[in-house]
Amino acid sequence: MQENNEIIFINVSGYDRPGVTAALTGILANKNAVILDIGQAGIHNNLSLGILFQSAGRDSGDIMKDLLFKSYELGVTIRFDPISTEDYTRWVNMQGKNRYIITILGRKLTAKQIAGISRIVASQGMNIDDIRRLTGRIPLDEMERTPKASVEFSVRGTPRDKKQMQLAFLELSSELEMDISFQEDSMYRRMRRLICFDMDSTLIKTEVIDELAERAGVGKQVKAITESAMRGEIDFAESFKERVALLKGLDVSVMQEIAEHLPITEGADRLMQVLKRVGFKIAILSGGFTYFGNYLKQKYSIDYVYANELEIEDGKLTGRYTGDIVDGKRKAELLRLISQVENVDIRQTVAVGDGANDLPMLSIAGLGIAFHAKPKVRETAKQSISTIGLDGVLYFLGYKDSYMNEQA
Repeated sequence: MQENNEIIFINVSGYDRPGVTAALTGILANKNAVILDIGQAGIHNNLSLGILFQSAGRDSGDIMKDLLFKSYELGVTIRFDPISTEDYTRWVNMQGKNRYIITILGRKLTAKQIAGISRIVASQGMNIDDIRRLTGRIPLDEMERTPKASVEFSVRGTPRDKKQMQLAFLELSSELEMDISFQEDSMYRRMRRLICFDMDSTLIKTEVIDELAERAGVGKQVKAITESAMRGEIDFAESFKERVALLKGLDVSVMQEIAEHLPITEGADRLMQVLKRVGFKIAILSGGFTYFGNYLKQKYSIDYVYANELEIEDGKLTGRYTGDIVDGKRKAELLRLISQVENVDIRQTVAVGDGANDLPMLSIAGLGIAFHAKPKVRETAKQSISTIGLDGVLYFLGYKDSYMNEQA
């Protein structure tokens, strides 16, 4: 009868080898036990296996005896803990509520980083359910190590002060040279389908308008205006008109020369390969120029490019532009428009950019990431990457190196 059923948690640890899980669950199967929860992890050939099961009371003793003998035979340690109906019911009621994912990124992984994250989580009254490494295993020879590390924490609970928690993460990230993402663990996080990138200083390591200005002999003037606009000190549209006017008379052939030598951001190639392989729709929403966006579109099979069009007469730039300026407001509008065209919920979208004019699209995307951004942008955006390359986006999406390498 139901009231005689017992709930037992078993914790198995020891050297991992093929067949351990099969042997132990086989014993439970022979007694028709019901598996209520199960989890397994392996670290450096060591097994940690937990099984929560329910059995008829008369069978519990036989099950534990058989499991104990089998564990001795397999060379693993097993511990039994009875769970009361009240405790189990309380645990069930907590499932699916207020779950978060914390991802850390950096050039290397240190104990201080893990301790810092754990301390902040505990101070907020939250509990860490699971920790997993997203980047590959680390060789002892430092010369062979990949210059990036990422770990993901699955956390349950309600933060006592979410704003204070995020501020603590921001301070810790600066102190320990790492990036920290704090996301709600929802179905939308697992089903991202559209990603929109800024181009200049995001997909490429330069501002194309500065490159054009150098060729036109007005580099210092334009660069000063660009930097002020990206910091949010002056209106983007006005700064754009000023800068384009200074390009008047530049030969159009210069554009092809610049396009062929665009400095691609670290990690961009890998990021694009993975995104296309898993079916993302990709867009460039840029305050730069369509000519260069189309060059990247061809290189990476990008689906959409929206940028600014320079006016050309007799093979030279006129110092004017055609069409509407793609400023911050327009980027947000385009993100919404593309998501509608692709039938993608806005919560399934990702936006990545570095400047103040990217903040509107970063704020409405399901996941907005400030990439090597100006201080104002980094402080305002919910997520940021400042320590590694553009492929750091993949870890914020929850991808593991092992999965990505298998599909390469």
